[in-house]
Amino acid sequence: MAQMRRIKFGMIGGGEGAFIGAVHRHAAALDGQYELVCGAFSRDAQNNARTGDLLGVNSERLYSSWEMMLEAEARLPEHERMQVVVIVTPNHLHVPISIAAINAGYHVFCEKPAGVGLEQVISLADTIATSDRLYGLAHTYLGYPMVWQARQMIENGDLGNIRKVYVEYPQGWLSANEETHNKQAAWRTDPALSGGSGCMGDIGTHAFGLVEFVLSDIISELCGELYTHVEGRRLDDDGAALIKTANGATGVLIASQVCAGEENPLKIRVYGDKGGVEWRQMEPNSLTYRPLGAPFQVIRAGQGQAGLYNEALDRCRTPGGHPEGYLEAMANLYNDFAKAIRAGESGKATGVPGVDAGLRGMAFIDAILESSSSDTKWINVNNAGAK
Repeated sequence: MAQMRRIKFGMIGGGEGAFIGAVHRHAAALDGQYELVCGAFSRDAQNNARTGDLLGVNSERLYSSWEMMLEAEARLPEHERMQVVVIVTPNHLHVPISIAAINAGYHVFCEKPAGVGLEQVISLADTIATSDRLYGLAHTYLGYPMVWQARQMIENGDLGNIRKVYVEYPQGWLSANEETHNKQAAWRTDPALSGGSGCMGDIGTHAFGLVEFVLSDIISELCGELYTHVEGRRLDDDGAALIKTANGATGVLIASQVCAGEENPLKIRVYGDKGGVEWRQMEPNSLTYRPLGAPFQVIRAGQGQAGLYNEALDRCRTPGGHPEGYLEAMANLYNDFAKAIRAGESGKATGVPGVDAGLRGMAFIDAILESSSSDTKWINVNNAGAK
């Protein structure tokens, strides 16, 4: 039997001092499916060189720009060149790099959000539709086994007809004026680099995407408000929305980055006419199930655990009681992306959010911006921002 070769990838962004690039590298390496072969990690030449040296990347395959990386790798023999471009830059570069990479013949795995505007991401979707390449979007929380368990319980009718959903993502890291001295805060609060929304673009899209994924439904309308609490900040750092889904559920979405003392306690609660479920990101191996008229249960992640659907079991690596967390969740997305590459899939990789999720995230941002700035009570999410 021929030995399976690891998938070669290059990274754009993620240099020394960048948080999310290291997360992607750890996740890609976790199951031995990928090999980092090249990078344009930073526009700062010294940072780029230090990062490449630390990661063991051949100095001849360290590039000073992403344009140079795409062009130079294409000239290499097929068995040497990268196959996947991983994008971990500020948001404004996501679409330009993605389109260029796909047109150059590479698969793309991109940090979310997909871009900085709906029309921009529509152009990306058009490019993907005419290509045989794959595009994946790193909605990391959708890689957790118990998120899949909740989704499958709802699809199987365990909760009955879904009536109510509550999702919240409070953080505290921007409670003060961090952008004056923190590089991550600086670009995330800069509309030229981050887009039209700060908090909602950064973490509100996670909450929005989690609802649509778990419910297998879309948020069709919202009534929202955005706030900026820190003086001088140019984008929202707090907000909330009443939401309605296409299938008739109602609920509340909250996201904030000025909840002092909070870390990353993303939480979702879903209620149907037969029961409810609750999942919390900071205790990701547990799913609380509350069947109507019976004691509540705590369903636990892990290989061999009773009560798990196959979609959850397939994303567990260890027996119950051995915690798996954030890195493993993203690694599940990378694993599914690798399977799709090996299977010759195109467009969207099975099990991985694709450009459709990116379009939905942009429509959500446009809708909540419009709702917050107008007297109109309800805004249609599907058409918000579309020309």
